Amino acid sequence: MPWQWRHCPLAHRYSGFRIILTLQSNCKINIGLKITGKRADGYHTLETIFQEIDLADTIFLETIDEGWQLTCSDSAVPVDETNLCVKAFFQLKKLFPGLGGVGMRLQKRIPAGAGLGGGSANAGALLKGINELYQLELPDNRLEDIALTIGSDVPFFIRGGTQYAEGVGEILSDLTLPPIGAILLVIPQIRISTKWAYNGIKNNLTGGVKSGKFAAALESFDSWQSVSFWETADKFFKNDFESLVFQTYPEIGDIQRQLLDAGALFASLSGSGSTVFGIFRDDAQALKAQAFFSFPLLTFITHSILKGDFPKKWDVV
Repeated sequence: MPWQWRHCPLAHRYSGFRIILTLQSNCKINIGLKITGKRADGYHTLETIFQEIDLADTIFLETIDEGWQLTCSDSAVPVDETNLCVKAFFQLKKLFPGLGGVGMRLQKRIPAGAGLGGGSANAGALLKGINELYQLELPDNRLEDIALTIGSDVPFFIRGGTQYAEGVGEILSDLTLPPIGAILLVIPQIRISTKWAYNGIKNNLTGGVKSGKFAAALESFDSWQSVSFWETADKFFKNDFESLVFQTYPEIGDIQRQLLDAGALFASLSGSGSTVFGIFRDDAQALKAQAFFSFPLLTFITHSILKGDFPKKWDVV
């Protein structure tokens, strides 16, 4: 049976009022990234571990009569139909022609073009938020199907937590990582185009984890329950974009070396960059390392998030 939209009980109950839903849109890091091939449609296949972290944008959704409205605190973020949040709204509108209008306000903290998936995270949060705002009752697996029409990594932001990803990033499997004490993000004032990175990378890159061995390497490690695993994690997790990005932007490679010199157990590029992250034993060690990096570099101390409840807050005004 096709999915049918029904009137939102909340909207009916509070007719004449605006219903506002506040969402936290968490971003991610990639722990290792292996390019495994290129499909006939031009998309690259990969293996990676997506790890949700608690650096987040805030999204305010509200019921409006019809259509969509979008504003953003960051003037560099487009607020037209190219924005992934607007694309997410249109995908739901195709499925539910009777869907009411949605006003969207983005309060940005996640830098764009940094390899943290901020735009995709916003789109995933929006799909889940509209699903609740209008009580569409779409299950997560259906939301993931819709998310894939928006972007290859958007399905991850429906599921969240820690996921081993294959395909173009849409084939997800739950994974348990060794404990992560704290994560220090260091973000240079460089925006890296994902399209540029994929166009520049070669499928026959050497190094990294061999295709098919990525998750197995972690699962077979004897000390996977210990934080000390991260001291040798570079044997298992390589990011194939590092050679290209570090050669083009040597200052980004310098950040990785500086993180290791500052005590990081493991340091790597996230996605295609420009963010470099370091994993530390605890907040105190991460805070000490943070002092080595100054403006114009942005730094954030963050933590991994396990799968859990979707953070949200309702208001009726």
